This record gives sequence, structure tokens and C-alpha cells, in this order.
Amino acid sequence: MENRFVIILAAGKGTRMKSKLYKVLHKVAGKAMVDHVLTQVENTRPDEIVTIVGHGAEAVKATLGERSKYALQAEQLGTGHAVLQAKELLAGKKGTTLVVSGDTPLLTWETLSNLFEYHATRQSSATILTANAPDPFGYGRIIRDHIGIVERIVEQKDASAEEARVTEINTGTYVFDNELLFDALGKIDTNNAQGEYYLTDIIEILKNEGQTVAAFQMDNFDESLGVNDRIALSEANRIMRDRINKYHMVQGVTLVDPASTYIQYGVKIGSDTIIEPNVHIKGKTVIGSDVVIGANSEIVDSTIEDNVKIRSSVIEESIVRTGADVGPMAHLRPLAEIGENAHVGNFVEVKKATLGKGTKAGHLTYIGNAEIGNEVNIGAGVIFVNYDGKNKYESKVDDFAFIGSNANIVSPVHVGKNGLVTAGSTITEDVAEDALAFGRARQVNKEDRAKNYPHYKG
Repeated sequence: MENRFVIILAAGKGTRMKSKLYKVLHKVAGKAMVDHVLTQVENTRPDEIVTIVGHGAEAVKATLGERSKYALQAEQLGTGHAVLQAKELLAGKKGTTLVVSGDTPLLTWETLSNLFEYHATRQSSATILTANAPDPFGYGRIIRDHIGIVERIVEQKDASAEEARVTEINTGTYVFDNELLFDALGKIDTNNAQGEYYLTDIIEILKNEGQTVAAFQMDNFDESLGVNDRIALSEANRIMRDRINKYHMVQGVTLVDPASTYIQYGVKIGSDTIIEPNVHIKGKTVIGSDVVIGANSEIVDSTIEDNVKIRSSVIEESIVRTGADVGPMAHLRPLAEIGENAHVGNFVEVKKATLGKGTKAGHLTYIGNAEIGNEVNIGAGVIFVNYDGKNKYESKVDDFAFIGSNANIVSPVHVGKNGLVTAGSTITEDVAEDALAFGRARQVNKEDRAKNYPHYKG
């Protein structure tokens, strides 16, 4: 197979986005648009990828890393000028070059592979990826002759009334013979409505030189969407969300209401998992099989093992082991680890802490910077007091301990195996194995004194 090269156009600022963030870095399903494009391009197995950067060059490079080479377009003088910036890296090399925009996050590697193959079988000098648009306004039109051969591409602002009625549009993605591409780039000018170097002018140049130009029409118009404003960004997210949700349902995941379920790109979910409405699953989350995720839950960058039940809770950068249940209204903050068959109940917050197998924290509790053993009972209202305003301290509770309701564990404290902390205690010292600890103020009753307070009704 001949060499394959790719040029990704990612230099534009995207003024219509009205954003401090550069256009191609806006996210679709949790991933930067240009990263989506690069990921799909990588799956076509090219020999070399060059990303053209300009506005936000360092931010784009930081996002894509060493997966691509880079060329700088210091001035944005049009798409033809942008491609020309790759001359030092690619000019003179034999092979086929794909040119694709960094703001087309819905393109799939299957479509790009088909474009490469169509170009090869037609032995074309250039092949345009086209689509049939329900509303072609704003797109460049594909103008064909009376037998269907591509003659040229006409931009919206340069189109005649007849040309504007054409519904086959240019998606802005092309495959070229690499040597002919860079030769033709030296012949384009700015004689157009925008005063820019149009990449589309290369089609007419190649035609005039007797070269073969083909057009491959994709099946799904949605893939062609280029994101230039927030409206298009919203539409791209909707389409990508639908695509992701359908993929998971085909793999055996039940989505009770797909329209209100938000699963980001790259999330992994096992079969027979049930996801209720208005659930958000983000980042590098991995969810096992036979999990139930209740309505209004959010899970970010976390691992949820098999047979877990989560009800209306937020889980961030945490691990929930097999058989555990979380919620409702629990919050697992970063570095929480909930052990097998453990229970984290309503309004319990866990941060940088581990709960062992079978441990239960039922309600209204904060567990921070702590290591909790197996089958520990943590009563209602328990607080692990881990912060003194400057430093954080860790506590440890061994297996089978019992922490009574409304206890304060003032870290650093070690409660030994089978240790018992009585309800309402403030514990500032270690509790030995099998010991009972209490630290309450002594109760004093004053007869008839309640009559002196405003609540008294007589």
C-alpha cells in the first residue's frame, strides 16, 4: 500500500464561538473536537500526521501531544495557505494525503478509510468527500457536468443562483496525490469574495491540467457537520451522544431513557447494566456488569465493579468494589474506595478514604483521610475531623469496630479491632483493641429552669 499522510487543519480561532477557548478545543462528549478527528485519523493507520496550528498553538499541542507533528500558520490566509504550511514536512513525498478540518468531530474512521479506498480505485489525483445536505446554505457546492464528472467547487459567497440550488456539498475533507497537491498549492491566488487562498481552487487547477478529480458521497450527512458556533456545537454533542448511547445499547446495556442519558466518549460499560434517566457518566469511567445506576447520578473518572447499586449520587475519581451500594445522595470524592458489599448511605461523603468489605456508613457522615477496615459500623452523624486549618491527618479504624452515632474522630486516631466508640463521643486518643471509649461532657439537669426560656408554653 502506498504511503498515507494526513493534514489536520486546526489553526483558526473560531470567532463565531465567542469564546476564550480556541475552537477546535471545545469538547464534544467530553473530548476536544480536534482530538476526535485525530483519533479517527489514527485508525486509518497513516504513515505521518501533521496538524496545522495557529491560534492557541501551544494549547492544541498540549492536547494532542506527540501523536502528531505540527506546522505553524502564523497568519490565517485561508485553507490553501494552511495546507501549504505542511510543505517542509510533506512536499516531494510520494503517496496520498488526507486533508481534514479539526472542527469536524463526527467523522468516522470508516468513512475516511472508504474515502482513501475510493480515491485509490478511481486512480484520482483528488477526491472530495461530499454529502447530500437537506439545507446546503453556507456550504461549498459540488458542480458536476452533464455526465456527473466533478468540474469544480463553488463557495456559497461565489455561487450563482443556479449553483446555490445544488444540494451536494463539500464537507471540507479531501484526499490528494501528495506531490500534485503541493505543486498546485503554488498556483492558487486570492481572486475570490473572501480574498483568501482557497484549498478548493486546487480542484479546478487539477482539472485544467487534465487530472482526474472524483467525489465520494458519504452515507450519513451528520458526519459532515463542521462546528463554527455554539449552536453547531450543541448539535454535534447531541449526535455524538446518540451515537454513543446506541453503541452501548447494542453491547447489552439498558438505557431507560437514552434522550436524557449522557455518556462521554471512551466510557466502558459491561452488559446487563441498567442506567436510569438523567445520569451523567464522564471521563475514563469503567463500569462493570449487572450494575444499576439510579436516576440523577453523576460518575466521573471512576471504576464501578460488578453488581453495584448507585442511587442519585455523585462519584468522582473513586472505586466502588463488587456488590457495594451507594446512595441516595452520597458523594464519593477523589481517592475514595468502597469495598466489596460495603454500604454508603444517604448524605455520606467519603474523600481519600477506604472502606473495607462489608463496612456500613448509613447516613449523614463525613469520612476523610481514613482507612476503615472490614465490617465496621459507622453510625449516623459521625465526622472524621481530619483538618486543623493547615494540615490534614489520617485515622485508622480496624476490623469489626463500632463507631456510635454523632461521634467525632479527631485525627490522627487509631481505633483497634472490635473497638467501640460510644455515641456522642469526641475521640482524640487511640482506642485499643476490644476497648470501649467515650468522651462526652457530663449531663447536668436543672429542675424547672426551662420555664425561663422563650420556648416555654406553660
